[in-house]
Amino acid sequence: MSISREEYQKEEKILDKVKELLGETLEDLGKDVYQDEEEFTEFKKMMWDNSSSFDKGEMQQVMAATSQEAERVLQKRQYFKRLNQIKNKPYFASIVFKDEYGKVWNIYISLTYLTDQDFNNILYDWRSPICSLFYDYEIGPCSYIAPGGEYFGELKRKRQYKIENGRLLGVFDNSLNIDDEVLQEVLATESSDRMKNVVNTIQQEQNQVIRNLEDHNLIVQGIAGSGKTTVALHRIAFLLYRLENLSSNNILIFSPNPIFTDYISDVLPSLGEDNTLQTTFNDYLSYSITEYKEVESFTDFVARYYTYQVPNVDLIKYKQSDEIIEDLNHYLNDYVECAEFVDSFYESEVHYVDKDEINDLLHYKYNRLPLFERVEEIAKKLSSNFYRGSGKKIGTFRKLLKEHANFKRDFKEIYRGFYHSPYCKVTLTEREIDQFIKRKSLYYEDALLFSYIKGTLDGFPYEQQIRQVVIDEAQDYNKLQYIIISKIFGRSDFTILGDVNQNINPYYHYDSLEELKPIFKNDSKYLELLKTYRSSPEIIEYTNKILNLNHVNAIRRDNHKPVIFRKHLDHLKEQLLEDISTLKKEYASVAIITKDDREADKIYSLIYDEVSISYVQSDTKHFRRDLILVPAYLAKGLEFDCVILYNDRNNSYKSNERNLLYVACTRAQHELYIYN
Repeated sequence: MSISREEYQKEEKILDKVKELLGETLEDLGKDVYQDEEEFTEFKKMMWDNSSSFDKGEMQQVMAATSQEAERVLQKRQYFKRLNQIKNKPYFASIVFKDEYGKVWNIYISLTYLTDQDFNNILYDWRSPICSLFYDYEIGPCSYIAPGGEYFGELKRKRQYKIENGRLLGVFDNSLNIDDEVLQEVLATESSDRMKNVVNTIQQEQNQVIRNLEDHNLIVQGIAGSGKTTVALHRIAFLLYRLENLSSNNILIFSPNPIFTDYISDVLPSLGEDNTLQTTFNDYLSYSITEYKEVESFTDFVARYYTYQVPNVDLIKYKQSDEIIEDLNHYLNDYVECAEFVDSFYESEVHYVDKDEINDLLHYKYNRLPLFERVEEIAKKLSSNFYRGSGKKIGTFRKLLKEHANFKRDFKEIYRGFYHSPYCKVTLTEREIDQFIKRKSLYYEDALLFSYIKGTLDGFPYEQQIRQVVIDEAQDYNKLQYIIISKIFGRSDFTILGDVNQNINPYYHYDSLEELKPIFKNDSKYLELLKTYRSSPEIIEYTNKILNLNHVNAIRRDNHKPVIFRKHLDHLKEQLLEDISTLKKEYASVAIITKDDREADKIYSLIYDEVSISYVQSDTKHFRRDLILVPAYLAKGLEFDCVILYNDRNNSYKSNERNLLYVACTRAQHELYIYN
């Protein structure tokens, strides 16, 4: 709702005052930062020059003082950077809040805070407790929770601003519902090369996820286009603001692939925070499994299925199942219980090692440790006992223990042993087992099992510094992966986001992500995001039919552009080029999404010499979004202004491939063309 001319002029004066204060603060802070950094450099030089005169205690004090000073300088520099970031758009919203004592607060909401010379807040960081009122409430009674408790009052006004290059272009009073003018403007904007922050249009259901501090672990089921990834990144920014001593280096994001990692790389910096650590589960597998030259990626694993290169689908289903976890545990427990040192032995002519004593150490004293760590501890103890506390003979004892044990640290053979054990539920010949164990490149489904066996017997790498883990596209991880992750990041809290309807793993499926709750320690909360912000109503109506869903597009206004079907493709090249030309005239990003990479190869060879096109493959990290070609299983998490969906007539989507079709179609924001 537009405001009166008088109110508009009042807002212009407020903006001028804020810009003036912001300019003065930036100037003063810039001088401070420059001076602080010079002084800190001199301080470090002085400490280094005089370090030889310090004793150990003094040196520790000097190091602590240096660290504190470095942190102070860094914080001031980061604040300067944030203020500089908002100088052309100081704030995006405001609220008027009347507290229970009758005091009226006029709160202007920004990406960061700004105070005047008397330390009164002029701008409030969007993550501050009182700013939650903007996202959570309509006009009327309200409350917010801050460190001091819950505060009650009345929300008198909500207002949004359109500011560009320091000029006020629009002011709207609203309740941030589906008719919100700013939200509609954002939704109508063409997609860009990278995901943007949406701090000015966060919706109530999204805000409940972003600001949750009560639960250690959040499991979020969100429909296609509900903003799951955006919510996750804004939650990270919120946690960095609210949790003491949490830095970007304490947070790890599991992304589905390198393309997605690049796509989200601008969001946290645009919110004034450094990017966090990022990885894929394949990175972990490649790091932890050194017995093979390489490990197949998840996308190549999926591609094998959709290009019909899997001779034994039932075997892979078993390897991906929850059932095999229990079977493996029985096998590994039995393996450990049967492990023993079969002989006593001498180290040199003097030192006798009794097998009963070391078996007692193996199965009782060190039974809290993984099996092969027990061997290492026994070697240390023997060296210490026989050589007066020295560790110089650890290697010798380690070698002797291995020689006299009935078990060997050969994980390929241990993995092979599972398929010969009574716990395995499939019957395979030695030749069939060799086909997946003797490969130079380990199949993805085997890599999960192999890494679990290795971690159980050798110890999982424990990452102490990671305090928050975010997992996106959660539906594509099976339970064994979550068990592995929970063991590696034992100190961490988790934010897990996905959509069971977008599962592209053909061998594994969740009825609900709520099934994951028992895996994680501490309390876990399951939440749902039920509104979609991405696609037009016409596209949502079509995609609902694919999976018999009833998702409602209650947000984006109709564009009255129906889904277009191209069924007769005798002149495929000409039709493609015509549609590409038409769409590129109106939109910034067009994607051709094929069912698999063979079809992508076909389309690329057909049109690459006619148009400039980015062909996205499993190892792609960067691409231009104006026109891209991508197989459906690599398009996860991405969105485009319009999508041309292509598949050969003789390679149609089958009934058990509907989820892949659903993923492909839901990448489109404004228009969807379907070929064949």
